[in-house]
Amino acid sequence: MRVASTKPLPSLQTRSRKELPNIPRPLHDQQRNTWLQLPAKQTQSALPQYPARTQEVGITLQRGGVWPTMEKGVPLERAIELALQYPLPKHTEIISLDAARGRILASALVSKVDDPRFDNSAMDGFAVISSDCQRPGAELTIIGTSQTGGETPSSINSGQACRIMTGAPLPEGADAIVMVEDTEANQEQVIINGPARTGYIRRRAENLSIGQEALPAGTLLSSASIALAGTMGHGEVEVIRKPRIAILSTGDELVQPGTELEPGQIYESNSHALASLVESMGCEAVRHESANDSMDELRTTLDSLSTCDAILTSGGVSMGEWDLVRKIMEEEGNISFWRMKLRPGGPPLFGTWKGTPLFGLPGNPVSSLVVFHVLVAPWVAKSLGYHEEMGPRLSHKVSVKLEEGISGAPGKLCLRRIQIRSENGQLLATTHTHQGSGNMHSMVAHNGLTLLPPDTDGEAGKVIDALWLL
Repeated sequence: MRVASTKPLPSLQTRSRKELPNIPRPLHDQQRNTWLQLPAKQTQSALPQYPARTQEVGITLQRGGVWPTMEKGVPLERAIELALQYPLPKHTEIISLDAARGRILASALVSKVDDPRFDNSAMDGFAVISSDCQRPGAELTIIGTSQTGGETPSSINSGQACRIMTGAPLPEGADAIVMVEDTEANQEQVIINGPARTGYIRRRAENLSIGQEALPAGTLLSSASIALAGTMGHGEVEVIRKPRIAILSTGDELVQPGTELEPGQIYESNSHALASLVESMGCEAVRHESANDSMDELRTTLDSLSTCDAILTSGGVSMGEWDLVRKIMEEEGNISFWRMKLRPGGPPLFGTWKGTPLFGLPGNPVSSLVVFHVLVAPWVAKSLGYHEEMGPRLSHKVSVKLEEGISGAPGKLCLRRIQIRSENGQLLATTHTHQGSGNMHSMVAHNGLTLLPPDTDGEAGKVIDALWLL
C-alpha cells in the first residue's frame, strides 16, 4: 500500500508530450487525448507516492506507473463507451457449412447463382398454355415429361401439355400449371377439370439474382441462413473466430454444486450462468474454478487467465475490506470505471489486467446476469461487428404496459424483473417474485427487465420501454 503524500497531485493533462519524451500513446490517448501513460522506469524513481485512487474522478497509481483517469458512478452508455476503448480482438477463419451452425459471418455473402436458376413448377401437374384451358373439360395432347435434374423439356404449342414435377423446368411456351388433382390423364391425353394457374410458376431469379447480397457480415448462422448460404452456392463461409472469455467467481464461501456444504458455504452458480451467456454471444467460455479471498491466489489466477481475450470476474468489486478484485485492480491493474448508475448491478468495474480487458461483475447473482445483458453483451456485439438485427442477441427492446406500479431508482437506470405476455395485441407486464438481487429464482420467474429512467417510477397502466429476454 502506498502512503499518501501531502504534496499536491501534479496535473498531467497540462504537460505537453514534448516535456515527456518517449511516452507510448495508449488507446485512450489515441481516441480522446485525455490522459498520458508514463513508462515504469521513469515513474518508479521520479513520481511521489499517492493514494491508490482519488474520490470521484482521478489518477490511479499502480506498481510502475500512472494509469488513466478512473471514472466513478457512470451511466450505462458511458460504461459501454469506455469499455469499447478496449475491444475484443477480431480474427476470422474459413469453415464448412457442416460446422457453421451458431457461428457469426465475418464477411457478407452474395449469391453465386440466380434463385431459382430457371423457371420451374411449384406443383406436380401439367404445364399448359392458359388460353387452352378456358372451358372445363378441355382435352390436350401430352408431349412429354419434365423432371427435376433431367433434360430441358420440349417446347409446347397450342393444344398440348407437358407432365411436370415440382421444381422441374418449365417447357418453353407454357405459361401456367394445372395441378394433377384437377386432371384426368392417360399416356397420350389429359382432360383439364380445374384452373390453369400462372402463380404456380416460379420465375428465374425471383428470390435472388447473381451478385445479390443476402447475408450481411455479423449474421448469426441459423439453420435457415446456412440453407440460404448453400442455396447461393457457398460450401464454406468466413466466420469470426470465437474469442476466448475467461470466467472467474471469487469468495471463500463458494463451493461447486453437487458437493456437501459446510457451515457458511453456498453453491457457486454465477460462473455457470455467465458461461452460458458468453456462449450465446458467439464466444468460447473458459470457466475457472472459484478463487478464494487471497490476493496472491487472485493475482496468480488472473495472470493465468490473461492469455484469454477477456476476463469476467464475479464478486469482490464493492466497497468491503474483502472485495479483492477491486483492490487488486486498483493497486496492480488499470481501471477505466468503477460503479454504474444502475439498479440492480451498481458496483461493476472495467479495466485491463496485463493488457486483457476485465469486467468485474457483482457477486449477487441477479446483478451479475443483468450487468452482462446490458453491458457485456453490447460490448461483445460492437467489438466484433455483429449485425444489429441478424447478429447474436440476448433480448429485444419492446414497449410494455404495466399492470401494476413498479418503483424506479433515484439517479439510476432501473431494471426490475417483469413477466411479459401478449394479450389482445398488446404486451403487458407484471411481477411475480420479490426483486432482491440475490433471488436467482426471479430471473426464471420473469422474462423481461424494465428500462425505467433515473428518478422515474412506473405507474400502473403506463407504457414503458423494457427488454424482453430471449
